[in-house]
Formats: sequence, structure tokens, C-alpha cells
Amino acid sequence: MVSKLNSSEIIHFLLILLIILIPARLLGELCRRYKLPAIIGEIFAGIIVGPTLLGLLFPSVFKDIFLATPHAFEAFDGIANIGIILLMFIAGFEVDLKQIRQNGKQAISISLTGIIFPFAIGFASVWYLYQSHFANGFNNQLVTSLFFGTALSITALSVITKILLDLDILNTRIGNIVLTAAMVDDFLGWILFSVIIQLMNVGKGEASFWSVSIVVLYAVFMLTAGRWLIHKLLAFAGKGEKPGRVLTMAVCLCLISACITEGLGVRGIFGAFLVGVGINDSVYFTEKHKHVLHQFTINVLAPLFFASVGLRLNFIANFNLEVVVIILIIACLAKLLGAGIGSAMSGMSKNESIAVAFGMNARGSQEIVLGLLALQAKIISEPVFEGLVVMTVVTMIISGPIMKHYFLKEQKLQLVEPT
Repeated sequence: MVSKLNSSEIIHFLLILLIILIPARLLGELCRRYKLPAIIGEIFAGIIVGPTLLGLLFPSVFKDIFLATPHAFEAFDGIANIGIILLMFIAGFEVDLKQIRQNGKQAISISLTGIIFPFAIGFASVWYLYQSHFANGFNNQLVTSLFFGTALSITALSVITKILLDLDILNTRIGNIVLTAAMVDDFLGWILFSVIIQLMNVGKGEASFWSVSIVVLYAVFMLTAGRWLIHKLLAFAGKGEKPGRVLTMAVCLCLISACITEGLGVRGIFGAFLVGVGINDSVYFTEKHKHVLHQFTINVLAPLFFASVGLRLNFIANFNLEVVVIILIIACLAKLLGAGIGSAMSGMSKNESIAVAFGMNARGSQEIVLGLLALQAKIISEPVFEGLVVMTVVTMIISGPIMKHYFLKEQKLQLVEPT
């Protein structure tokens, strides 16, 4: 017989939602007011109401709210997971395959070096420092090193888009090249991570070369024939101009793809991301549909997930400054070097190359999601995950101002140059 929440557990579930959502939204809006990504405030909200602060200062209160009724917290965890699936779905909207094809040649040097250098440096550094700093319960040096190489390769597409908008250069040649490079980084990063998840299963004897191949083939299908099928289904749902039916169809396709990739041994967020990429250029899924889904996800569901990150860990008890510093240095050095070299190779000036490198260095929600999945799979330890969170927050904060400084510096040089 299927169990259900009793009245007391429902009250606890609703209280958990309120206690997490209200501070997450307030701190998120506070960060936006000071031109910082809202995710920073949302994570700090979880740290405040989680074991780090509330659990330390008022342990009995923390226990009564979050631990006394495990079924209520499990229900909250389910809502938070739906939030991250939909967040990755709308993240796929930002990947414009047409723009990638148009600017592919110009952006290829930035995107490839922006992936190759961080992957190689991240892999080699963690491999070398594994026993001293990165050993974990999974006890697989290769998979942990591959994970770090992948995690450091991904650029936060949403963060760099906001930076380009703030600088009013999104629609310029340089803006388009940078955005395209970030799209390629983002997409290839998710492909790599899906393969790493399969390699984890290989280590457990649950997967093989064929299962890895199936995941890659599924991704290829979703970007080719799968896109055609998605558009046909949206067209069918859009008959009679019923916007609610199109939105329902899109979300159902997202959940179906998430189920498929979860069944293939990869997390459902990857399947949701692929549907988002495929749905992006459909004439039936309009900007209005995207706006409705984006607003609800960003302002209600996603804050629950990112606040839950702070609920899972004690950031004081598990904090390791040495690990944090190592991760921060590796991440910044690798991405700045790779993206900077790629920018220079593409013909950009010194100031433009530095600006682009810092823009590509911005990390965001993807790194947090990947890190949490790796933590749950025991690929990384809690201190290492906290190092990834700190690295993500620091790069989000510094990327915009530094990128703006060097772009303005380049504009001044162009103004004073003789014609």
C-alpha cells in the first residue's frame, strides 16, 4: 500500500518550503540589487538555515524542523530535484545551434583551448594531489581526476550572458564569439560529464563501453532526428493556439528525456538539458512560453535547490582552507590560460583576450549541480565540494568587473589611436 504524508508531515513539509524559500529569495534579490548572481544569496540562505549556522546555534530547532519528520524532508528533496531538472531544461534554451554554426570557425579556438587547458590542468593536478587532498569514498583516482577536468572546463553560460548584456556588447562581433564559445564549452562539458557518470558505473561493474556509446548516441539523436520529433509534437500541441498545451507538452518531453537518461545511468538533468537545446528554435515554443517557465523556475523552484546545498553540509566543520585555495588556483589558472590563448589566436587584442578569459572563467549553477552529483556519488569529499562552491562564488563575483575593466581599457585605446 502506498504511504502518504499525514497532516503533521504536510505541515512540516510546508514549513520547510517557507523557511528555505523566503530567505533564499530575499538574499537572492539582495545579490541582484548589487549586480551579483542570485545563486550566491540562495546558497548562503541554505548555509544560514542549515547545520552550519542554525544547527550550530540552535540545534534543537534545526532538528525539529528538518530531522524530526524525514518524510517531509524527502518530499522537499523531491521538489528541489524537479527544480534542478527544469533549471537545466531552460539552460538548454540558451544554446543556439544556429549561432554555433554561424560563429563556429571564429569561436573554435576559444572554445577548444577553453576546454582542453582546464581539462588537462585539472586532471593532472588532481591526479598528482589525489592521495594528499582529493581521496574519497569512491576510491577511484581516474574518475575523480576526470570529473575535475570536466568541472573546470565548463563556463557558466548564464553568467557570461548577463555580463555581456551589462556591458552592452552581446550583439557585437566579440560578444557573439564569446557567447558561442561559452555555448560549446557548456554543451561539451555536459557530454563529458555524462560519460564520466557511466565510467563510475563501469567501476562498479554495471556498465560497459556500449552503455557509454548509447549515451553519446542518444545525445546525437536528440540534436538531429530528436529535434525534428520535438518540433512535430509541439506543433501538434499548438493546434488551436492553446499556449497551455504547448507548455505542458514541453515539460512532459523534458521529464520523459530525464527518465531516459536516468535509465541509461546518467542523471536526468542531462536529458532535460538536451530537450532544452532541441526545443530552443521551435516556432511553437515562443518567447512567452520560455518567459513563463523561466520565471517560475528561477524564482521558485531553483532557489529551493541551491538553498538545499547549504542544508546538506556543515561548511564550518568540513571547511579546509588548503583545499579551497588549491581548487581556486587550479580553476582560475587553467581557464584564464586556455581562454586567453584561444582569444589571442582568434585575432583579439591583448586587452580583449584578457577580458574574454575572465568572462569564460565565470562559473555558475552547472558547477554546483555537477559537484553535488559527484558528492552524492562519493567521487569527491565534502571539503572538496565546499572548495568547488567557494570557487564558483569567487569567479562569479570577479569575472564581471574585471571583464568590464579590460573592455573599457581597449575602447579607450581605440579612441586615442590615430586614424
